[in-house]
Amino acid sequence: MTVVVAVDGPAGSGKSSVSKAAARMLGYAYLDTGAAYRALAWHVLEVGVDTLDPGDIVDELDRFEYSIGTDPDNYFVRVGADVITHDIREPRVTAIVSSVARVPEVRQYMVELFRSIIRASDKAGIIVEGRDITTVVAPDAPVRILLTASEEARMGRRSAELAGIDASVTAKALTDRDAQDSRVVDFMNAADGVTTIDSTDLDFDQTVEAVVSLVTSVVE
Repeated sequence: MTVVVAVDGPAGSGKSSVSKAAARMLGYAYLDTGAAYRALAWHVLEVGVDTLDPGDIVDELDRFEYSIGTDPDNYFVRVGADVITHDIREPRVTAIVSSVARVPEVRQYMVELFRSIIRASDKAGIIVEGRDITTVVAPDAPVRILLTASEEARMGRRSAELAGIDASVTAKALTDRDAQDSRVVDFMNAADGVTTIDSTDLDFDQTVEAVVSLVTSVVE
């Protein structure tokens, strides 16, 4: 039976890069759930849907042909025949993804999609990261983690990722994203049974090791 590791965390906490590296070390699959919301946002922009109309967004779900690579060494995001791994990070997508994700029917659709991907995994385990993973998508996962860091640390890391972009712009984007997403899910406070890993004073390798050690201690 596949071991599910659920990881939640705010923007800039490093949950994607840390989860992918931990999955690689453990020989597990890796699922970036945020990519699905971004892919849907990309899709509705491409087909010209009114992104302010929840009904129009919901209507596109039947035409949303989504696939994602869960091998940490072969990660891709695809909609139909289009490989959009990098396109989903475009500013135009980032600007609307929270609005798309707030639609209840979209969230319900995505939860079922994520669970189907988890069930299809043939690896010993799968690390699933995003928002509301520990409470909604995989509340019964044997390992549930809230990966967090101080706002200052998260802003610094996001600025380092986005070289060439003014730090104040990066800071505003991060705080705006937190504010928008907090209307939908609580990703700053650990639910009962969820282990908090605060990476404020940890470097990347130390954070990965903390996740791997926790998984190993619970599973073995």
